[in-house]
Amino acid sequence: MAVKQLLKLKFFNETFSFDKFFDSLVEGISPPIKIEEYDTAVGGSDTAIESILQFPEAPKFRPLFEGARKEVGDLCLKIDVVLDKLRMDFVAYENKHKESFEELQEGVEDLTENFDRLDSRVASVSETAAEIGDQLKFMMYFNETSGYVGEEPSLFFDDDRVAEAAAVAQKLRAIAEDSISGVHGVPAHTALNGNGGLEVAAKNLQAYCNELENRLLGKFDAASQKGDLWTMRNCAIILNQFNKGGSVMQRYIASRPMFMDLEVMSKDAHAILGTEEGIAQVDDLMNSLASVYKEIADSVQTEAKTVAVVFPSPDAVMSILVQRVMEQRVNLLIEKIVSKPSLSSPPPMEQGGLLLYLNILSGAYGKTKELANEFQAIGCGELNMEACVESLFKSYLEDYAEFELTSLNQLHKAKTLELKSCPLADISQSRRNSILHPFSPVSPQRRNSAMHSYAPISVSVVEEFVEWNEEAVTRCKLLTLKEPPGILATNMKAIFTCLLDQVSQYVTEGLERAIEALKEAAALRERFMFNSNTNRKVVSAMAVAAEAASSAGESSFRAFMAAIQSATTNMTMLQRFFNASVSQSLLAQEGAHAACCDAIASAIADAENAALRGLQGSLDTVLAEVERLLAAEQKATDYKLLDESLTPEPTTACSSVITFVTRMAEVTNGALDGLNREAFLIQLGYGLYKSLIQNWKRFAFNPSGGLRLKRDVSEYAAFARRFMTPAVDEKFVLFGMMVNVFIVAPESLPTLMEGMLRDVREEALGLIELRDDYKKAKVANILSSMNT
Repeated sequence: MAVKQLLKLKFFNETFSFDKFFDSLVEGISPPIKIEEYDTAVGGSDTAIESILQFPEAPKFRPLFEGARKEVGDLCLKIDVVLDKLRMDFVAYENKHKESFEELQEGVEDLTENFDRLDSRVASVSETAAEIGDQLKFMMYFNETSGYVGEEPSLFFDDDRVAEAAAVAQKLRAIAEDSISGVHGVPAHTALNGNGGLEVAAKNLQAYCNELENRLLGKFDAASQKGDLWTMRNCAIILNQFNKGGSVMQRYIASRPMFMDLEVMSKDAHAILGTEEGIAQVDDLMNSLASVYKEIADSVQTEAKTVAVVFPSPDAVMSILVQRVMEQRVNLLIEKIVSKPSLSSPPPMEQGGLLLYLNILSGAYGKTKELANEFQAIGCGELNMEACVESLFKSYLEDYAEFELTSLNQLHKAKTLELKSCPLADISQSRRNSILHPFSPVSPQRRNSAMHSYAPISVSVVEEFVEWNEEAVTRCKLLTLKEPPGILATNMKAIFTCLLDQVSQYVTEGLERAIEALKEAAALRERFMFNSNTNRKVVSAMAVAAEAASSAGESSFRAFMAAIQSATTNMTMLQRFFNASVSQSLLAQEGAHAACCDAIASAIADAENAALRGLQGSLDTVLAEVERLLAAEQKATDYKLLDESLTPEPTTACSSVITFVTRMAEVTNGALDGLNREAFLIQLGYGLYKSLIQNWKRFAFNPSGGLRLKRDVSEYAAFARRFMTPAVDEKFVLFGMMVNVFIVAPESLPTLMEGMLRDVREEALGLIELRDDYKKAKVANILSSMNT
């Protein structure tokens, strides 16, 4: 029997019996076993049982069982596949069932929510229907009654239901008015209960609302006088339904003592202005204004506490209150203290000039802004305090810049007149003529004082200019309107340009005056100049005048160097002020910053050009005095000493010149710096060297005189090392070497010339001719041998 015919999957379905399955499987192969024999054997020996259990047909079962085992394994695999498929189908079914359940649950929730909405809507519709019904009744009442008399709805005349009555009346009035105007799709002249339109209802409702509003306002006023805040608040809440409470707000604000009491307002003005003559000092005026503003702020603070308790919209009330304070009390104070002068005929400086007006304006504006900030802190709703302050000062701020510039020019003009009226600047022509007369009896000191009696450049004067401008810049930042954009930069540029013009003019004119003094000193010096050929009697007669001219020259030199130093300080001060206080504000306007920088550079260039002309005059003054000293004090005997054993000392002329030039160099060091100082000292050194050479060429030298000249040159070289530059120092060192041509014997000159003086041969040859033995020792013949 084939295995495949025995093992089928259906055998394992439902109730499965292994014994039956086994019997069916081995049927026809296994011989039957008798049960009674087995029972007998079980009771017997092991041999008897074994004989019964012997199974000769066992080999026949082996293929059968092996096949069955394989078939069972295959069936297990098939069952596993079936089970996996069933498991997957079950999971898919379960997920689908879950989704369906969730959808069903959501639907149930939506259905529940819809039912809730429907229920709420039904309730709302019911309430609305009831309300509409009541409103229709009330509307019919007002529309059918010319004076709403007759059967009166208790709602409108019940003092305990005033708030409800106000709300209903306002709503009915709005409906009636909308009906009349055809608003919201309600046709005009809509019939109500067969009557005409709602004009009668609208009129009666308006009358009722007016009467109710007046009644509540009266009740509010009475409670206000008693200080009954609770009643005031109830009335305010109800009245808030009428024009958003505008009437009760205005009524409350208008009833404040600060607006009604004339004594309060007159007290404000008196506290600031004091007596009829007023207060002269701006600080006193501003202190008084600040005191009054504090009192006003305290009053508003007190009102704010009441407003917060009484009104349902305190911000709206505070906005109206603060605006009323600004427009009434604050504006009145501003008009009292800020009196706008005329630009065409400004008040004189004796009365404070335009500066007094500007200081009062800026002070009042600043104090008012502080008050506005206090109001902002207290609370003023949506009121724009900055715009409010600007509106109060608008008439003053629109042309503010013109007043500022006019004031700066007025200050400058007054200062200029003050400087010109200075005694130092008052030089009469007769005094000037007396100075220039060669034999005037006027003392040298008086001549010198008169010659330079002009106001020198002062740092303190420019500091005053800058101080004016700094105050103007501060006011400009405060008082310039925010619109149009760039107006601040425009005003700042104009104000700074005014300062630049003032400083530039002052510095340049100061330098020109110092240059003029140099020229006057030079003219005086020319009149009394003499040289070695001048007659001694004339020299003696002119000595006093020449000394006075010399003193005038030195004084003019010192004065110009002081002017240079002051001018440098002043221009530096100007630039520092520009960088610190002005430049940043100019960046808002294209080109403004660059234009100011160019203007500063131009002003500095003008001052430098004047300074250069003055420096040349100063150099001429110093060198002229050097030449005068050399001509007056250098004697022929200085370099022709008879006693050769004496140690040579510097000549008197050398000492005088070095003393004088040292003083001038020290003045120069204090006045100039950097490359300017170096350039001036180089020119002074070259000029000094040239003057000395020209001086020495007037004399003859013996060997002792040559030693003395060497000592003089050594002194000059030491001076050059101290004050000059290496280039000047080198000239004196070389000349010190050339002086040896006066000291060595004639026969040693060729060796000297071919040695250390090789590089300065031509200049040294010129000096050799000044030897006193030049002809006697036939030095020319000796030197000519060098070329053979």
